[in-house]
Amino acid sequence: MAVFFTTVALLAWLIFFPVARTRIGGWCARNHHAVVAGLSRIATRAASQANGSSAMVLHAGGALGQRLYRQRYLLLGTLLLTGLPSWLILHFRQQVALDGFDPPEVAAASTQIIELMRGERLVPPPPLPPEVFVVAQATRAQLGAQAVIPEKIASADRRWNLIDPDLQQRVLAIYRIMREQHGYEMALVEGYRSPERQAELAREGKATRAGPGQSCHQYGLAVDSAPLRDGKLQWDMADPWTRRGYALYGQLAQQAGLRWGGTWKKLKDYVHVETEHACRNARRAAGRL
Repeated sequence: MAVFFTTVALLAWLIFFPVARTRIGGWCARNHHAVVAGLSRIATRAASQANGSSAMVLHAGGALGQRLYRQRYLLLGTLLLTGLPSWLILHFRQQVALDGFDPPEVAAASTQIIELMRGERLVPPPPLPPEVFVVAQATRAQLGAQAVIPEKIASADRRWNLIDPDLQQRVLAIYRIMREQHGYEMALVEGYRSPERQAELAREGKATRAGPGQSCHQYGLAVDSAPLRDGKLQWDMADPWTRRGYALYGQLAQQAGLRWGGTWKKLKDYVHVETEHACRNARRAAGRL
């Protein structure tokens, strides 16, 4: 049973994940001569033993067939247990789990995001007055548990030129679609984050657990954004308009190839998007992975 489970898991890995096939193919290419020699030895050994073991193989095959037939329900259950999770992950991995939001309405947006990034160079919007962020920070206590407002945003860095150019264009494309198709004006809350600020936020442990050098913000590869309504940033997830805005923002971020903090299992961060692979490479280069 353990061998069967391992075999099915390996087959599922190869079928559902192209990167697995790529890695296996690369390994085989690099070790071509060793693989061919090994297979040749196995084939020669099997041929030399075939004449004397035909009856034994037939008998063993018949016994194995009978055993598999007797355990058919157990085998079927095992196959379902191993295959169903992979299918569910592949089927639901792009879904946003927020009430009152229909993901198909933004399914066509990925093409538009690509076209925007290939076309004109998108320009960041003018900065908001600092008072907007001071007021937003002061509302944290009033909103309570329903608030998704980041910690200490009044002192956050919102300079677009410190954000990775590729991420900058993806986020600006999302902002345009949010505004033109859905009527949401988005605002940058935080971009680059210094190691000192990261350490301060990590000590408090409310907004992040990542220490200095561990957050994508330190490399300009993450941004926090929020919808703006009537000149005020919106954080209250109990409000249907705000909840839908963050769901749209997250879905579009995933369509643009970004990782959205709203999909995290712990400490969900609905304002956050990042370029996951580039961030991993940056952390590895900095010795922080």
